[in-house]
Amino acid sequence: MFVHTSPRGRTLLLLYVDDMIITGDDSEYIAFVKARLRDQFLMTDLGPLRYFLGIEVSSTSDGFYICQEKYIQDLLARAALGDERTVETPMEINVKLQSTDGDPLPDPTHYRHLVGSLLYLAVTLPDISYPVHILSQFVSAPTTVHYSHLLRVLRYLRGTITRRLFFSRSSSLQLQCYSDATWASDPSDSHSVSAYCVFLGGLLIAWKTKKRTSVSRSSVEAELRAMALLTAEVTWLRWLLADFGGSITTHSSFV
Repeated sequence: MFVHTSPRGRTLLLLYVDDMIITGDDSEYIAFVKARLRDQFLMTDLGPLRYFLGIEVSSTSDGFYICQEKYIQDLLARAALGDERTVETPMEINVKLQSTDGDPLPDPTHYRHLVGSLLYLAVTLPDISYPVHILSQFVSAPTTVHYSHLLRVLRYLRGTITRRLFFSRSSSLQLQCYSDATWASDPSDSHSVSAYCVFLGGLLIAWKTKKRTSVSRSSVEAELRAMALLTAEVTWLRWLLADFGGSITTHSSFV
C-alpha cells in the first residue's frame, strides 16, 4: 500500500501483483495518478471498485457490502458435491477431531485444495473461521472423517452464499477488541486455542482463531497469549488507520 499526502488530502494505492485499487479524498487527483501510471505502464481502468482478488464489492448511499459469492460458486463446482443439501451450522458443537479418526484418504490432494480455498474464504466469512482452523490441521494426512466435516462446511456455504458483510459510511472510528482462549483443549497434544475479533465502531474488520504452538501451563497463561496475539493485531491496525488519516480510540475486553 502506498500513501500520498498533500494539501488536497490523502491518496491511497493498494497493489497486489497486477491488481490495483486507487482511492482518496480528491477525485481529480485520483484521475491525475491514473494518467501518470498509464504513461509508464500498460493498464486498464475498470471503473468503480466491484471485484478485487475474488472479493465482490457493492456500494450504496449507506455504505459498502463485500462478499465472495462467485468464489463460493466456483468452489462448490470444483467440490462436485453429489447432492443439494444444506446445513444450518458449519460444524457440529463440541466436535473433537483427531488425526486417527477414520481411514486415510487415498489421495489427499482434493482435500488440501478445498481447505486452501476455504482459508481464503474466511477473509470475508468469520462464521467459518473456526471450522477451517480445525480442518487445516489435518492437511498432511486427512481421513474420511475429516473429509466429511469438510463437506459439511461446503453445504453450509451453499445455504448462506448470499450473506454479505456491511460497512457503514457513518461508523465511528473506535476500535473495540475482544479475545478469548481455551486451555489444553486439544486432546491430542494439550495445546490451547487463542481467538480474537476486532470491531471498528460496530463493524467487524478482523478476526482470527489460532492453535498455540506450545503448551500453556495454566488458563491464565493461555489468556495472556490470546491477549498478546490481539495486542499485536490492534497495534498494526492503529498504524494502518493512522495512515488512512483517522483518529482512533480503542476499547478492549478480555474474557
